[in-house]
Amino acid sequence: MANFYTDNPNLKAHLQHPLMKKIVELKERNFADADKYDYAPLDFEDAMDSYDKVLEVVGEICGDVIAENAESVDHDGPRVENNRVIYAEGTKKNLEACRKAGLMGMSMPRRLGGLNFPITPYIMAADIVSRADAGFENLWGLQDCAETIYEFADEDQKERYIKRVCEGETMSMDLTEPDAGSDLQSVMLKATQKEDGSWVLNGVKRFITNGDSDIHLVLARSEEGTRDGRGLSMFIYDKRNGGVNVRRIENKMGIKGSPTCELVYKDAPAELCGSRKLGLIKYVMALMNGARLGIAAQSVGLSEAAYREALDYAKDRKQFGKAIIEFPAVAEILSVMKAKLDASRALLYACSRFVDIYKIYDDIAKERPLTKEEKLEAKAYSKLADAFTPLAKGMGSEFCNQNTYDCIQIHGGSGFMKDYRCERLYRDARITSIYEGTTQLQVVAAIRHVTTGTYLNFIKEALEANVADNYADVKKTLEVMAEQYEAAVNNVLEVKDNAYTDFMARRLVEMAGHTVMGCLLLEEASRSDAFDKSIEVYVKYGQAECTKHAEFITSFKPEQLEAYKY
Repeated sequence: MANFYTDNPNLKAHLQHPLMKKIVELKERNFADADKYDYAPLDFEDAMDSYDKVLEVVGEICGDVIAENAESVDHDGPRVENNRVIYAEGTKKNLEACRKAGLMGMSMPRRLGGLNFPITPYIMAADIVSRADAGFENLWGLQDCAETIYEFADEDQKERYIKRVCEGETMSMDLTEPDAGSDLQSVMLKATQKEDGSWVLNGVKRFITNGDSDIHLVLARSEEGTRDGRGLSMFIYDKRNGGVNVRRIENKMGIKGSPTCELVYKDAPAELCGSRKLGLIKYVMALMNGARLGIAAQSVGLSEAAYREALDYAKDRKQFGKAIIEFPAVAEILSVMKAKLDASRALLYACSRFVDIYKIYDDIAKERPLTKEEKLEAKAYSKLADAFTPLAKGMGSEFCNQNTYDCIQIHGGSGFMKDYRCERLYRDARITSIYEGTTQLQVVAAIRHVTTGTYLNFIKEALEANVADNYADVKKTLEVMAEQYEAAVNNVLEVKDNAYTDFMARRLVEMAGHTVMGCLLLEEASRSDAFDKSIEVYVKYGQAECTKHAEFITSFKPEQLEAYKY
């Protein structure tokens, strides 16, 4: 019996982060639900015990059901019959197991049928599910779309739709179109209001994950004659009402269990979600930030799976009379894989905690006015969440791709064969740095936090903390990295050329990421010896990467930019 939660002590270390006490107390409103629901916690310790037990259930289902079905799901995949998606048999079993265990709508309030979990333990569950099968995480994880309904829909819509999600119905977000990928302001799916005030949708959506779901969030053009983002609104489409057909499922490289659909809307009845004209400007931005955090979790789960596959193989595979893990070249690859895994996970959970606090304050503000101190705190954590989300998604997905690549490398020729799991992990990983905003778009989102000092301020504050004597050298290295980063930022900004800043943005964001992750790992290592080796390895790795970027920036002359233009 495998359990993907209990076999990973690093997860519990993150769950027990000191900031969780504040998160739980805010989320539970002084544990007021204890009088209304028999499964609501009585206090902080009770809440943490509840998260722990549910995550143990997640780990068991992932180890015994989802991981066991992953190979057959990858082979069989979903299909289209009569314009409807038919899941692979393994996917059906996975969904049924999650429904029976009550793992749908985890972060939704109890009054709507959810578990009222903070984002952090929910993201931890997504991490575990992704280790079992990244493709299934795309179906299970889309329950996060309910967060958008909870934040922006009216009470009647919350009652009707969120309860269904908590009971196990699936969701999708229908954003992209054949001519509108990352450029969502070009969306042209038409929303028409009828004389009775109701709405119908007409047009085509493409690359829609789980596109034949029960409940859809749809971005559509509600304002006649507009061509930009100000003419777009968000709608809720209920599959029960008909009007949407699946034209086809894309034949993908990886995550094959997750149907990526092309949808045709023909007078499909829909409901306006929130206010007109705010579909892209406000609602999709919130939706995408949640999705990007989910992809960061998916990336970490895949990195975990790749590291474990590589480690097990290196211990078993013998060459020249000994296990290949005894060869320094192989041991180094494994050490760096583990360091990247631990660093990206530290970044993921730091980000999720920041998201937790500002979102809980937003929710509290609907019930009562926030105090001045609460408003300031909410603003500060919102800024950190905005800064850390593109960093977690961008760097986490790149590390995921690197780790699955190295997993195959350790397997050698065997890794190129479908007999081994690493081949599927490699294919599944590739999409993580593409969908929900490519790595390049994450850099665009992150660079303003480089130029305005968000990352540097966080790094400096983190380095003010006292550390044990055995980490003194690590801290000194991080201080050098911080100095390199600050100098590189100043070098670029002194040129006062936006094109030049854009060209150097990736390097600056990566320097920020390596230094931030080093600081986060140092904090984790100070609390748990589970990170002893990773902090040493990662900071050495990060230092080399920062030095490389710093030297490139220092030696680069602005006029040389012409050679990079097409």
